[in-house]
Amino acid sequence: MNAWLVGAAAVIALTGLAHSVGGEWLIFRALRRGGVVPSGGQPVLRGYQTRILWATWHLVTVLGWALAALLLWLALPEARAASGGVIERGAALTLAAGGALVLWSNRGRHPGWAALLTAAVLVWMSQR
Repeated sequence: MNAWLVGAAAVIALTGLAHSVGGEWLIFRALRRGGVVPSGGQPVLRGYQTRILWATWHLVTVLGWALAALLLWLALPEARAASGGVIERGAALTLAAGGALVLWSNRGRHPGWAALLTAAVLVWMSQR
């Protein structure tokens, strides 16, 4: 099993967990009005905008967990042989671009950039 890919999958899975739990605690808790899906946010956001922001927030976590599962599968020798490295390179570039976007968008104040760039490096190192 490729330890670099297992490490990257772990970083992504833990980042997804921190993302959803942190978002619920720090952002959406104040916007909730009795239901699971928040609908507050007025006067800046309308109810439907708050709901799609919440769904999109958690979609990032779901997609991150899917990527983590894919990387775990790729950690198996037979899966890596079948991929030819294309999936790994695509994942590394996507994670690096996401990390750069988070770093740039908030000038390094949000820790997500470090997790994404760490995972990108781990996936890239799996190619060596």
